[in-house]
Amino acid sequence: MAVTTAVSLNGDELTFDDVWAVAVHRAPATLSDSGREKMNAARALVDRAAETEHTYGINTGFGRFVEKAIPPELTEELQLRLLRSHACGVGEPYPDEVIRAAMLLRANTLAKGYSGARVKTVELLLECLNRGVLPVVPSRGSVGASGDLAPLAHLALPLVGEGKATVEAETLTGAQALARVGLEPVRLQAKEGLSLVNGTQFMAAVGALALTRARRLVRTADIACALSLEALQGSRVSFMPAIHALRPLRGQGEAAANVLRLVEGSAIIEAHRWCDKVQDAYSLRCAPQVHGASRDLLRYAEETLAVELNSATDNPLVLVEEDELVSNGNFHGQPVAFALDSLAIALAELASISERRVERLVNPSLSGLPAFLTPDGGLNSGFMIPQYVAAALVSENKVLCHPASVDSIPTSAGQEDHVPMGNASALKSWVVLGNVERTLAIELLGGAQAVEFLAPLEPGAGVRTAHGFLRTLSPTVEEDRSLAEDIERVAEAIRSGDLVAAVEAEVGELA
Repeated sequence: MAVTTAVSLNGDELTFDDVWAVAVHRAPATLSDSGREKMNAARALVDRAAETEHTYGINTGFGRFVEKAIPPELTEELQLRLLRSHACGVGEPYPDEVIRAAMLLRANTLAKGYSGARVKTVELLLECLNRGVLPVVPSRGSVGASGDLAPLAHLALPLVGEGKATVEAETLTGAQALARVGLEPVRLQAKEGLSLVNGTQFMAAVGALALTRARRLVRTADIACALSLEALQGSRVSFMPAIHALRPLRGQGEAAANVLRLVEGSAIIEAHRWCDKVQDAYSLRCAPQVHGASRDLLRYAEETLAVELNSATDNPLVLVEEDELVSNGNFHGQPVAFALDSLAIALAELASISERRVERLVNPSLSGLPAFLTPDGGLNSGFMIPQYVAAALVSENKVLCHPASVDSIPTSAGQEDHVPMGNASALKSWVVLGNVERTLAIELLGGAQAVEFLAPLEPGAGVRTAHGFLRTLSPTVEEDRSLAEDIERVAEAIRSGDLVAAVEAEVGELA
């Protein structure tokens, strides 16, 4: 993926690639002129409402305290106390890239012009992002409605000189962090505190980054399958287009076509075309159906998150054309929670079937290869324990794939009586994602080792390229050594997209 040089925000056009560019590659983000215009119009309406109307979050309390009127002279204090009271998250902080993504998403939704935040406030948020002021945000405490309240409050506190933030890995107070990069705190005005904390941006940030990695994972799964198919001397017949045309699910057809392209020109497969084996095991023969189902479920998650990136999720919303502020439920994270639980399930199945192929690779009764892929078994254990590790990761995923989105615990004295637990869905999916990357790394390393026992026969061009790339990260295991770092190096190459890019440079873009 080409790294975006800069991202301009108007609330309507943010993409997954933009989020990855800013969160991972540190591309700068700015507020567009159209975003400023929309924000100024909404701000004017908020200022009028603050003087003339009884409006939630502007001159009232929050949640169960909605009926408490707040006098005009305490309007600014109300917004500051909102941030302080809501910033009570616990646990380890979100990963840095998730925090950067959440900062970007919050700025984008404010730039949409339906929240009433001032341009000055959003520009300070973006300056913090661009200059490396990273709020310290505990990852536990959000129930997903009214959005990610606790995490977003921690995200916002450094803007007013409070809370904690890191600058070049040093943890400072909010005021110290701003001063370190030449910025000054902002004094929040009517509704701005509420505009900063009301929304789904942390669960959406996890989703946006996870989906970019998931795009790479589904292609990696096909590469790993093709490598194992070669090593296990399986048949390519199950991947024929005529079969999948009879069950025309999009993902299934894509996965089958990828594997066929990767093994094209294989001398290994050609050499055993007329062997007496009738059928391959399901982990090979049904790979298009399993990989394809995961692809289709991920497509649903991607469609949902793509909408969420450019949605207004504040409460109340500032409707400039209607000239009113309206209470609503767009902050409710149920759509995102469902999408993230689905993402975890889809990815977990890629690891589940991958581990079964690893078992076939290391089991001489199933593979016809040396036991545990070592030529000197007994003295060496070879790939015995990497298969254990894959099994452990897959088993952990099974526990994590119970959907958080079906749970709800009422909050705010019953005012908020149904919540989606979307942050739990996000955190679980993030762990599953890493587990799947490592499981596929194990299959790739096992397949690379296994196919070498079939020399001088060579695999197809795509598999051959994958094998060569893997050998730049992990040499052939001649005798036992720790493979922990090898697994992590390959997992990182999956995560970054380097493995897929190397293969596609040889065979063309995969589906």
